[in-house]
Amino acid sequence: MPDTAPLVVDSVTQLDEGARGQVACCASHGAVYAAWYAARKGVAGLLLHDAGIGRERAGVGGIFWLEGRFIPAAAVAHDSARIGDGADMVARGVLSTVNGPARALGLREGMRAATALDLLLAARLPAGEAPGAMDEARREIATEQGVRIIALDSNGLVGPEDAGQIIVTGSHGGLLGGRPATAVKADVLAAIYSDAGIGADQAGLSRLPALAARGIAAATVSAFSARIGDATSSWEDGYISALNGPAEARGGCIGLSTRDFVAKILESL
Repeated sequence: MPDTAPLVVDSVTQLDEGARGQVACCASHGAVYAAWYAARKGVAGLLLHDAGIGRERAGVGGIFWLEGRFIPAAAVAHDSARIGDGADMVARGVLSTVNGPARALGLREGMRAATALDLLLAARLPAGEAPGAMDEARREIATEQGVRIIALDSNGLVGPEDAGQIIVTGSHGGLLGGRPATAVKADVLAAIYSDAGIGADQAGLSRLPALAARGIAAATVSAFSARIGDATSSWEDGYISALNGPAEARGGCIGLSTRDFVAKILESL
């Protein structure tokens, strides 16, 4: 039976098997990868963050992907609540995007996230059917000067083996729940994220100072230059919108393409 309160988490990667049949509010971006991950856990209804919507509306692409699976879903506006902070989404979030099944339950753009969650809970929705596997979400782009350049659709895929390497992610640049320990799980050489439209309290950039404190060069690409949730797009299409001190010290600057930014990091070695 579904709970009488929603699951509220800072990232879809925090969902476990207990999410099956539940209504969830996850402060991840609303791109397809995040929606797929939540659907794999069997959520019945879902709120995500629109991450500035961005290039090709990738920040809400997952909301409409879920529509095809008959799962009601909506996204909150990036300027209404902090990305990476589930509690803030519930407290301050306002819907910007609603799919068909959610609209049929009364959800509307401009509605408070808390009200939307109440409507989803009242509908006593069944668990969604788990989708199949996605295409590989982690791939090696190249090795230069002994440093691997790795594309990861999710920051959650970073492992200890990535220490000292350059990671190009499709994830947003926000800390989870504002906690510096969530910035990245390995001491990488450099890391690139999406700025998720920057958004409320500049949350889309909050990983940058946390990584600077660890001596890690980090930058974000504009959500309007590359599709969030898609590391290949971050690599091929991205342009730097913000960076931290260690990245600047290695020659990075706003306006560089991702490829040129990575070249600057390698030149600094």
